[in-house]
Amino acid sequence: MVLSRLGVEVRDRIVAITLNHPPLNVIDIEMMEQLASTLADAEARDEIAVIVLNGSDRSFSVGVDVAAHTPEKVSEMLTKFHTVIRAVVGSRKIIVAAVRGHCLGGGAELAMVCDLVYTTDDATWGFPEIKLGCFPPVAAAALAALVGQKRAAELVLTGRSISGAEAGKIGLANRAVAEVQLAGAIEETVQHLTALSPTVLNVTKKAMYTWDALHFDQGLANAEKVYLEELLKISDMQEGIDAFLEKRKPVWEGT
Repeated sequence: MVLSRLGVEVRDRIVAITLNHPPLNVIDIEMMEQLASTLADAEARDEIAVIVLNGSDRSFSVGVDVAAHTPEKVSEMLTKFHTVIRAVVGSRKIIVAAVRGHCLGGGAELAMVCDLVYTTDDATWGFPEIKLGCFPPVAAAALAALVGQKRAAELVLTGRSISGAEAGKIGLANRAVAEVQLAGAIEETVQHLTALSPTVLNVTKKAMYTWDALHFDQGLANAEKVYLEELLKISDMQEGIDAFLEKRKPVWEGT
């Protein structure tokens, strides 16, 4: 596969994947397909212990392509995006996210399900889908387990953004550091991980996540069902998407 949306570098026991869809790393169907394929390739290589997921200096990702939320595309979008999310959650490798700039919507969902997350303190995190008449299924299923029910409810129901520093404080990220320190923090963690047995890391991760993975899979399946069977029938959802694409304020009708 020609990787038009990703950069991939393999060194030692590490695969570094860089999201590459300028200017803001919107996650479109093409990127989803390439992420799924690249993650599967890394998963099949026994010598790989760590996957590092990077964005650009300006943006980890501003989220899933809004144009893919239209009625004729949304089912395919959810299936392919959640295939990526399930690949990250189910991976035997240790997946480390490095977050700079914008980390919003599906981009924040992708980062939050990684095993370890390091962010710059001035990054911008958020789940703004509610402002478009939607909700973030992955965050709906898993965010409360990371940050607590009340914080998750505030982030998802208001759509407000938070800084990387706050993301670190509430548990969305392991650590928030200054921009100049992020590469060093990632490298330090990777060195710790690659000094360990990859097979022991694999089974330890499996043991740690068995309970959470079971609940996450059920929760995400339920969130998908609500999204497709209930949300898509609400006219305000289409109004929110149309308003965003037409660069105007939505007019909510409550139907």
